[in-house]
Amino acid sequence: MRKVEFFRHSIGEEEIERVGSVLRTLFITTGSEVAEFERSLASYLDLPHTVAVTSCTGAMQLALLAGGIGPGDEVITTPLTFIGSANAILMAGGTPVLVDVDPATGNIDPDAVEAAVTAKTRGILPVHLYGQMCDMSSLRDIADMHGLVIVEDAAHSLEAEWKGKKPGHFGDYACFSFYATKNITAGEGGAISVKDPERNEHLRQLRLHGFDRTAMERYTDHFEQYDVKMLGWKYNMDNIHAAILIEQMKKVESFFERRKEIYRMYEEAFSKMDGVELHSIRPEATHACHIITLLVEASRRSEIMTEMQKRGIGMSINFHPLHLMTYYRERFGYHEGMFPVAENIGARTITIPFYPSLTDDEIGYVIETLDDVINSR
Repeated sequence: MRKVEFFRHSIGEEEIERVGSVLRTLFITTGSEVAEFERSLASYLDLPHTVAVTSCTGAMQLALLAGGIGPGDEVITTPLTFIGSANAILMAGGTPVLVDVDPATGNIDPDAVEAAVTAKTRGILPVHLYGQMCDMSSLRDIADMHGLVIVEDAAHSLEAEWKGKKPGHFGDYACFSFYATKNITAGEGGAISVKDPERNEHLRQLRLHGFDRTAMERYTDHFEQYDVKMLGWKYNMDNIHAAILIEQMKKVESFFERRKEIYRMYEEAFSKMDGVELHSIRPEATHACHIITLLVEASRRSEIMTEMQKRGIGMSINFHPLHLMTYYRERFGYHEGMFPVAENIGARTITIPFYPSLTDDEIGYVIETLDDVINSR
């Protein structure tokens, strides 16, 4: 039986060699490799600073804290996302307020955001779903009108743009993921973009227990006593993960070009296929092509996925709406019917293999198999 894995990473010999070089040095925690990766990422985003951390969830928590979110503060976000988006708000002490999404893109609906603003609202956490940025012009206007901080969940959208600007330009902060299935990866990892030098320094202390000096600063040449002036967390990236990401950043555009080719191949095939729908791409947006999700008949989704897997093709769902998760139901009283657009997408969506090392032959097999599974009844 043929097999097409749901995902294959694109880590090569350059990454392996660089990690080996780091492991042969004395200093493997947060140090020069992390700093080099942060400069590379900031340059790519055309922003002054980035702060490397251990996950996108941790990045969002720290960005929310740096943005002033605390107990009693409401942050508006979407139910159609990975659970980490809302969890980060809770971890920062805030309260997530969910609103429905745009049926065409799956991204948060700015009109719903504006309608949800209350006297307790302090922030907006938009999620750039699947690789397409939200309507950041409208969200920035809403935030400015009400004095709100914007923390962008850009886990899917490193290469994305809205009106020619990458994540972090419209928002106060943007948070990125380098998890195993992301467009560039170190297995785990995250980063925060920040424009202001004082907030940059604040985030650097928040990511490491509130220390005012890093280990490298404390132990290089001679010991320097550190102080702790704030409560911080243990989210600092190490040189080993950064070494992988330095080499991944050198390949980000070549990976992106191949994913765009694959996206076009899938899009052309599925736009002509009965029983399949695609989300649309806004003209203001450059899609990062992180995930291509397809909408199928809800009553047949399990059958379709099972049959695809029987034929050797890896499948997933992005996403089951988070308000239907047991924890959020029990804590906040959410129930079915509250966010019908997100629920409709969540019930119909399937995710197929999509990564740079997919061959044209594998892509053709995925397309032909899905067509056969859906339309051979």
